[in-house]
Amino acid sequence: MDKKSLRNCDIISKYIMPAVQNAGWDLMTQIRQEVKLRDGKVIVRGQLGVRKTVKSADIVLYHQPNIPLAVIEAKANKHEVGKGIQQGLDYARLLEVPFVFSSNGDGFIFHDKTNTDQLETQIQLSDFPSPEQLWQKYCKFRGFTAAQLPLITQNYHDDGSGKTPRYYQLQAINKTIEAVSKDKNRILLVMATGTGKTYTAFQIIWRLWTARVLSQGLIMPVK
Repeated sequence: MDKKSLRNCDIISKYIMPAVQNAGWDLMTQIRQEVKLRDGKVIVRGQLGVRKTVKSADIVLYHQPNIPLAVIEAKANKHEVGKGIQQGLDYARLLEVPFVFSSNGDGFIFHDKTNTDQLETQIQLSDFPSPEQLWQKYCKFRGFTAAQLPLITQNYHDDGSGKTPRYYQLQAINKTIEAVSKDKNRILLVMATGTGKTYTAFQIIWRLWTARVLSQGLIMPVK
């Protein structure tokens, strides 16, 4: 098999996914592939409109569902191992995660925002960090205390439909929960029409209620 002839999807299935799973990441709850982040930009020419390519991360790793930790971008082996770093950083900014990995199947370039002394290192496939290693680094980076974690890790409501929050809803929900965990009681969320304010508010209230932090909640849509 000529490794350099493999497509991105082959690099993911044959090299990246085995390395990630061997490090202890759970396929069902901690790994998502082709994670859609943004619809493509609409280009209008005359009376015709064309939507550009949807922005999707190759792989997103989670501490648990809806708490993202890292982005992995894959490139064909004909490219250098760090070819996907810039693309991964763009997606990481949307998800607000500090860890980005790029791979061509030979190894990984690991961009670690929590390590200011050395932002990027090259690691072997067999040295991919475990879920616990990234979670501990993430908690330290965000300044989470042990007292905050039960609320911060409170599960989202799952209605069984497979619906997941959009990246900006995820930010709004998680940041609000983090603020409450720091005993902040005056929080303002501003979201545009059609961005899912009711869904976002429901998830916040659900997590606070199930964590026994909130006894009552009221959603008041304002136009």
